[in-house]
Parts: sequence; C-alpha cells; structure tokens
Amino acid sequence: MITTRRLIASIFAAALGATAQAATEGPVPSCPATALGQSHTLDPAQLKGKVGYIDFWASWCGPCAQSFPFMNELHREFQAQGLEIIALNLDEEAQDAQDFLKKYPASFPIASDPQGKCPQKFDVKAMPTSFLVDRQGKIRHVHMGFRDGDKAAIKQQVQALLNER
Repeated sequence: MITTRRLIASIFAAALGATAQAATEGPVPSCPATALGQSHTLDPAQLKGKVGYIDFWASWCGPCAQSFPFMNELHREFQAQGLEIIALNLDEEAQDAQDFLKKYPASFPIASDPQGKCPQKFDVKAMPTSFLVDRQGKIRHVHMGFRDGDKAAIKQQVQALLNER
C-alpha cells in the first residue's frame, strides 16, 4: 500500500514533469471516504443525478487555501441549481485539516482520505485538482492547480453542466 507521503511526492514529481494527464471523460470512480469529524462516508460516485465538483486538497497546499473561498462562492451560487461539492482531504493527520478549516472554513462537505486511495482512483497528478462531473456521473473537466484567472471558466463550465438535462 502506498503511503500518503509517497503519493504526495509522486504528485509533485508528476506535476513538475507536467507530462501526465489526470483521468478525464470517464465515470466517477467509487471512492468512499469518511466525512471529516463524522462517522458516515461520502462517495463522489453517489453524486449521479447532480452536477459534482470534487476537489482534492491538503493543508500544506498554498493554492488549496486560495481555492476554498472560490468553492464557497460556487456552492453559494449554484447549490440551489443542483451543484454538489465534495472536498477530499489527503492529510495524514486530521488535526492538520481541522486547523486549515479554522482559517479557511468550508460551506460544503469535507471528506478525509489519509491513505490516499481516492487520488489513485482519480489519477490525481497535482494539488489541488478538481473534477467537474455531469449528471450522468461522467467526469467532464479536470482542473489541476488553482489560479484566480480560472474562476470565470470554471463557473461557465458549472453553469453549462447545470443547464444540461
């Protein structure tokens, strides 16, 4: 079993090489992860019928801190239209995620995957990475990293998927 640290190192190596592609246009893999601070699980595959925004993040990731206010904005703006956001934390220590969330609160569900099984299933290559999923449960867009300049394009992609019936 791969450790989270090794996974993170491989994510950085792949991101620096920028040669690998994240999984796209496939079905969302089943990946039950424990809801942070709770006993139930969240599984991105259970979002079928809704538009999903699945984000992989860690407390040590600077761009992840920048992405949380944007994800709160997305959640507030599009939740009533059917957008569901799940943020999958990859920290080995839950306290690291809790400390991060004190600084950058989330209005959407957070799940924890300290063993790093979910990023393997999604073929995550950089942090953060987000996957936009249509109502049929297919990955339609992948965003590696987070830049302020991507916000408008992401919102347009979310709105386009919400408009599909």
